Amino acid sequence: MSEVKVTKETAIAKPEANDYLAPILPFGRFFGVRPFALMREFTEEMDRMFKGAPLAEGGEGIEAWTPTIDVHRCNGDLVVTAELPGLKKEEVKVEMTEDALVIEGERKREHKIDHEGYHKVERSYGKFYRAIPLPKEAKTDLAKAELTEGILKVTVPVAAEKPKAREIPIAA
Repeated sequence: MSEVKVTKETAIAKPEANDYLAPILPFGRFFGVRPFALMREFTEEMDRMFKGAPLAEGGEGIEAWTPTIDVHRCNGDLVVTAELPGLKKEEVKVEMTEDALVIEGERKREHKIDHEGYHKVERSYGKFYRAIPLPKEAKTDLAKAELTEGILKVTVPVAAEKPKAREIPIAA
């Protein structure tokens, strides 16, 4: 019987085509990743980066603020209620355009703490603008607005809508 010489060779692992990119890309292997998974990971990274940052509008330190608004009909009137805690009537502007009720304003707050050894001041600003569409039958010249304890209530009378259906006589 003849002898067979057996040698052991170590297989050299072939690097994947994109392994050289792994150390420089924040997302690991870039190529070969599904596009939607990559976008989701990118979105999560952006959310983590901007978490807690104020939304800027026209400059630094001006935060976006949108008050809560309820719109409903009551006794033939359109009633709009907005929660504006801490605002005075001088800081709020209510306008009526041809087709919308516009509520806008700005809140400015300053909180000071003086203790022995330190002085702390916190300021916050917030502008808001809301436009509520009005029905065609709204009587804008009879609208009323009142601000009581941070609650703005705007009442707009609305004419009763005439039925658009009419009866058609049947000929014999």
